[in-house]
Amino acid sequence: MSDDQSGTRSWRLYIRDMIEFGERVLSYTDGMDQSAFVADRRTYDATLRNIELFGEAATHVPAQIRERYSDIEWRSIVGARNRLAHGYLGIDDDVVWDIVQTAVPQMLPKLRRVLDTDRAT
Repeated sequence: MSDDQSGTRSWRLYIRDMIEFGERVLSYTDGMDQSAFVADRRTYDATLRNIELFGEAATHVPAQIRERYSDIEWRSIVGARNRLAHGYLGIDDDVVWDIVQTAVPQMLPKLRRVLDTDRAT
């Protein structure tokens, strides 16, 4: 059920993708402190990639859904994705760690609520 008959992917699937990418970020970094995270290049790179994918999926959520769920910081999510994808020389480890420790854990329950409360759309 990834696409409807017209070949258009449902926005709900992008929300599910965001949840999956966020869960991966938390799984990859579970039990780590910031210094261990930064030192483990494979985990660091995998985490960055999933944060980017998280933001990319957010770009496909329609404006009316974003407006309905304005408590989700859509612009910040997309902005973080753009900074990570295009500003590789200027990635701030403190900002990435804050995304991992604060933003993603705060975002996941909100995204789950979107799926739970907006079943008809």
